[in-house]
Amino acid sequence: MASVRKRAWRTKTGQAKTGWLVDYLDQHGTRQRKTFALKKSADAFALQARLEVRDNIHVPDADSVTVTVSGANWIASAESEQLERATIEQYRQHLQLHIEPFLGKTKLSKLTVPVIRAFADELRANGRSRTMVKYVIRSLGSLLADAQDRGLIIRNPVHERRRGKCKQQGAPDRRGKQLKIGIDIPTPDEIRAMLQAATGRDKVFLMVAVFTGLRASELRGLAWRDVDLKKAHLIVTQRADRYRKIGPPKTEAAQRTIPLPPELVSALREWKLACPNGPLGLVFPNGIGNVEFHVNLLHRLFWPVQIAAGVVRKTVENGKVSIEPKYSGLHSLRHFFASWCINRKVDGGLELTPKLVQARCGHSSITVTMDTYGHLFPRGDDAAELAAAESFLLN
Repeated sequence: MASVRKRAWRTKTGQAKTGWLVDYLDQHGTRQRKTFALKKSADAFALQARLEVRDNIHVPDADSVTVTVSGANWIASAESEQLERATIEQYRQHLQLHIEPFLGKTKLSKLTVPVIRAFADELRANGRSRTMVKYVIRSLGSLLADAQDRGLIIRNPVHERRRGKCKQQGAPDRRGKQLKIGIDIPTPDEIRAMLQAATGRDKVFLMVAVFTGLRASELRGLAWRDVDLKKAHLIVTQRADRYRKIGPPKTEAAQRTIPLPPELVSALREWKLACPNGPLGLVFPNGIGNVEFHVNLLHRLFWPVQIAAGVVRKTVENGKVSIEPKYSGLHSLRHFFASWCINRKVDGGLELTPKLVQARCGHSSITVTMDTYGHLFPRGDDAAELAAAESFLLN
């Protein structure tokens, strides 16, 4: 049973202070005390502690660890689970550069939804972009989930905040905004211009990206043994990470078979004769047959092709006009592939069902497909149904 009483004391400097003391026994029979400035805060904590002790889930402040300590446990868990090297490195950067500077000394028991909200505001105020803040908060949620599994924290305030936002806003898009044709997704005319401007290996690479929707890591790890030119399909069985290490696909669903259109089969058959040989047997290796760096594909292939094709963005700064590629990443070609699969046949698309689009793209679930591309699926003409419903109500 938790008791709440007023107490008075003096600090080391002789300053008189008063507060409200919560005195209770935890589930292990250990006496715990916690002081609050306001009685209502003390009463609320007493009630919460009583319920948590009853359910055997209470973690006293004295037993709570700091975010820094929990972060070290989180990184150790990621390493023991053998997550991808790039993923662990991203976790470590988020922890050291963004989380620890603001929350490192804070105990897990002190983290609440308002504290997480204030942390996000503080990140933005210190120059972090909206996207970076989103990723850092997601990493913090993963850190707290690991702490929760270890019994170091009862609730995950990051997940509670996310659920609260979903209730207020409905189910939001996973990216936070809808992908737009001509902004996030190249238009058919832009794709056509890029393919016409490209030659040799560059053109074949773009064709594979456009007509298969492979991720950049899957393109870099694609091997000839997984390309069946007779049956006109390729199988995704591996990928290359940013450190050029070959490994399994991103998820189990990413292991998929994708059909190849006729002109792409012809282009691949011709390129195979000129492709540099290497021990890995890659379709798009570097000049000596090893895994190509992702940055080289951007700087030496994707960006120059866009500029040559006139697919550019013009900016004016200090009276000077600068021209840069319109689409910064290869993932825009994957977005185009998804939109091509979705578009109606009369508009030059494949008009596939959502489930088939999921399979072709290798998404882990249909939810990912619909959250990302659901707004691109064509809607039927419901004018007649609307007129009939209106007539029924009015007449």
